[in-house]
This record gives sequence, C-alpha cells and structure tokens, in this order.
Amino acid sequence: MRLGDIAVDVTPLRASREFRLLFTATALSMLGTALTSVAASIQVYDLGDSSLHVGLVNLVIGVSLCVGLLAGGVLADRTDRRRLILSTRAGSAVVVLALAGNALVPEPQLWFVYLAAVAAGVAGGLGAPALMAVTPALAGREHLAAAGALLTLTTQFGAMVGPSLAGLIAAGPGVAVCYLVDAAGFVVGAALLWRLPPLRAAPDEDDDADHTAAQHPVRAILDGLRHVRANRVIRGLMLVDLAAVVLAMPYALFPEMGHEVFDGGPTAVGLLYTAPAVGAFLGALASGWIGRVRRPGVALIVVAALWGAAIAAFGLTRHLWLGLLVLAVAGGADTISEILRRALLQQYTPDRLQGRVGSLWLAQATAGPATGNALSGGVARLIGPGATLVAGGVACVAAVIAVATTLPALRAAGPTSEPTAEPTAESTSDPTSKPTADPISPPTADAAPVPAAPALADHEPAAGSPGGTPPTNTTTAKG
Repeated sequence: MRLGDIAVDVTPLRASREFRLLFTATALSMLGTALTSVAASIQVYDLGDSSLHVGLVNLVIGVSLCVGLLAGGVLADRTDRRRLILSTRAGSAVVVLALAGNALVPEPQLWFVYLAAVAAGVAGGLGAPALMAVTPALAGREHLAAAGALLTLTTQFGAMVGPSLAGLIAAGPGVAVCYLVDAAGFVVGAALLWRLPPLRAAPDEDDDADHTAAQHPVRAILDGLRHVRANRVIRGLMLVDLAAVVLAMPYALFPEMGHEVFDGGPTAVGLLYTAPAVGAFLGALASGWIGRVRRPGVALIVVAALWGAAIAAFGLTRHLWLGLLVLAVAGGADTISEILRRALLQQYTPDRLQGRVGSLWLAQATAGPATGNALSGGVARLIGPGATLVAGGVACVAAVIAVATTLPALRAAGPTSEPTAEPTAESTSDPTSKPTADPISPPTADAAPVPAAPALADHEPAAGSPGGTPPTNTTTAKG
C-alpha cells in the first residue's frame, strides 16, 4: 500500500477555494478555542478560588449552548447560512473582547464571566449548525470524508498546541492577551468567510419554501426529530455515538488513575489527557483510506467497538506507558468514528434539514459526554476507577453490537453522491427496506481533550466524539 493511499486526502483543499477559506478559518477557531478555554479556566479558578466555579461555568455554557443549538438549527434551514455564521462570529468576538476588558480592569468580576458564558453559549449554538450544514456545499458530497478528516486535523492540532501556548501566555502577559489573540482570530476568520457566496438551504422539489419559513420553530425542530427517528441509518449512528459517550467516557477518571493507579501525580494526569489527542491527530493524518470504504456503516460499527475495547483495556493496565498507548489507539478510533458519523449524518439528510438535524446531533454531543463523565465518576466511587472503565468499555461494545444487530440499515449504508430523502411511512414500516444512501462527512471540532475550562468562545462543539472531552470542547461552537 502506498503512502498516498493512507495519508490524509487533501483533494477538497485543492479542488475548492471556498473550502480552503473554511479550513483556514476553522484552524484559527480551534487555536482560539484552546486559548480562551484555558485562560478562562485559570481566571475563574483565581477569582473563585474553587474548582466548583470552573464546573459551574461549564454547566452554564453547556445549557445555553444547547438552547442556542436548537434555535440555530431552525435558523440555518431558513436563512442565508453565510450571513448567520458571520453574525454569530461578530457576537462571539464582542464576548471575547468583553472578557479581555474584564481581565484588564483592576478588580475582574467573576459574575461577569458567568454572564459571558451565557452569551458565548447562545452565540456559539446559533452559529454551529450553519457551519456544519455548509460543508457539503463547499467541499462536495463526494469529498465529505476527506473534508471531515481535514477539519478534524485543525481540531486536534489546536487541542495539542493551544493549551501549552495559553499557559505560557497566561504566565507571562496574562489571560487578557489570550482573549485578545482569540478576538484577532475572529476578525481574520470573518474576513475569510466573508468571501464565501450566499449559502441558503436548498428546498426539496415538493417543499413549499414560504410554508417552511412561516413554520413554528417548535414544529420545525420536530421535523428534524422525525427525520432522525424515521431514517434507520441516522438513528443507528446516533445510538452508536450515545453508547460510546455515555457508557465509556474516561476523562473524569484520569486524575484518579494518574494519582492512585499509575502513581505519577499531575504529570501522569497531563499525559493521560494528551494521549487521546495525539492518537486522534495521527488517525486524522492517516485517514486517506476512509473515503474509499465501500461499507462505511460497517466501518463505523467496528471503530466504535474498538473505542469501547480500548477503554476497557485501559482500565486493566497498571503501567503508564501501556495506558498511554491504549488511549492513543482509542483516540485514533475516535477520529475515524467521528469522520464516518459526520459523513453518514450529512449524506442521509436532505439539505433543507441539514441545520436542524445537525443541531440535534451537536446537542447530543454536548450533553452526552457530560452525562458519561458524571456516570463514570459516580460509579468509580462504588467500584473504583479501573473496574468502572472495564465495565463501561464492555457495555459500550455490547451496545454497539446490539445496535448493529437490530438496525441492519446501518450495516448496509454505502456511498452515493446524493442525499436520501426522509423515508416514507411505507419504507419505515418495512424492515427489509434500505436507504439509497452514502458515506462520509466532516467533523469540525471534534474534539480531543483540553483542560476542563469554560469555553467562552464561539466554536463548534465536538460533535459527539467519544473522545470529545471534558467540558471545554463539548461546549464550544464557532459559528
């Protein structure tokens, strides 16, 4: 096998000027995410003198993000997506500049950071579905897997480089400079995305555009839910995603594993958080083969089960080097799973529903990891961290197998160049019916771990990747 067969496919960058603009703006966004997240974490801890405030700020931004995502999904299917992205970026830039101002005053106020968390969450949620929905139009549906891998690279690079850079800046010039650098990234990114053409949702042939625009927002969201429930492929990939992030989420246990199991102190804990990001980055670099997979549904099932198996193996190991290796494997499986899930989701969704269906998935990506980390932490108090990881990993594998067994449409999913329409009542009642569908699309943010910090910038959430981390990545959305 040649190197070119496994190296990340850069065809979308070569073929599409518009995608190059999106890629560059996203790379700036991901670096800004890390800078603002770490800076905010440091500032909140200093002001509140407690990790409780760091967690509460993440909770506030997570709730407001979910609200913004649901509203943003409706707006993305009704308005010019380019305009919506630019508007939410402008709002987020104001939030980041306000944080910088608060950090520069003689007595910064903690309550102001909480207020900024609400504003950042809403702005990020409003813009994220539009950002996700434009990728098929900019990269081309035949290049969704390659586009997803490229965008994942920007995320993982930011997750590896950003926190260390933010720590150096915070220790030197101060956290305000981190905010100002992120704000500058907003300006440059907005200038790039300004050059995109108008990007409105394409209505189906039998769709009444005026009726859609006048539809009540709740009914519009329910339309997206109905599509998710009716399409077996989308339902299956979301269940697979949920199994991974709820049953086998290890991040809350890293501090205890680093101190109690590996006896390595803070250094070991830092390495545990870094290992999945390194594996995810390498997985994205070697993702060129994914676009040629003929059965992406089967590939998704395999790598999702591999994630669970790797987490179980991590729970069994008592050597740090082996634990880091296993976590790197988990991170690589996470990246491949992310690319496959995003592609299937976008390929099996008609353009007029991309915003709403994407927002539902992103909302799950926000709530799922938080629930999984809370579940892991609670169970670990009863049976210990190692046993919790083993039980969670095995449960994840079992759940993935159950989904694959009961939803054969997910196993049968294969590549096509056109999105499938919503299944009819007849097709959804016929257990043998199969969608005419396809494979692969991009993740944007996905989401390697970054230090638990309030993500107060308008960045796209880590769309449900099992490895998508602690509060930071799962609660940032760049519109």
